[in-house]
Amino acid sequence: MKETVLVIGGCRSGKSGYALELAEKIPGQKIFIATCIPHDKEMEDRVLHHKKQRSRAWTTREVPIRLPEAIRKNSRKENVILVDCLTLWISNLFLEDNDQENIDGHIRKLIQSLEKAECPIILVSNEVGTGIVPENRLARRFRDIAGFTNQRVAACVNKVIWMVAGIPVGVKNPGPEDQALVIP
Repeated sequence: MKETVLVIGGCRSGKSGYALELAEKIPGQKIFIATCIPHDKEMEDRVLHHKKQRSRAWTTREVPIRLPEAIRKNSRKENVILVDCLTLWISNLFLEDNDQENIDGHIRKLIQSLEKAECPIILVSNEVGTGIVPENRLARRFRDIAGFTNQRVAACVNKVIWMVAGIPVGVKNPGPEDQALVIP
């Protein structure tokens, strides 16, 4: 059975690094689906840093919008797909067409692509709902759609790992390696 994993956490929680570690354990061809569109030098530097962390076993596909299609196409021939990240994908959807029905359609297609994927899929996403309520309507709407997307993805994947300060905490079907150390 193929495994699908959502690695979720706050900013700088270690989620991308952990997701990469998981994917590196799977032998064979690896696809990194990057959803980021760098709009400034700082974001370009972040993208470069992420690229340097990946081994030569990786092929990168830059997919800012058509994520479900990329998963369907690549899961037939690859050994693992790592998607980093869902919240940037949602941001790109907002910039492309801020229509709620259109965004909902993309999310439905994403869930369908995950359910039909033929190889393991690891997805990275930000938990954006644990902070203060944003002061403007657009930010609240983004937070709500990101939270809704995370819920839908978490419901359909086999495993959910929540990253806290670099520590993986198993939330759904964790393995022993996904548990924080508990001091008696």
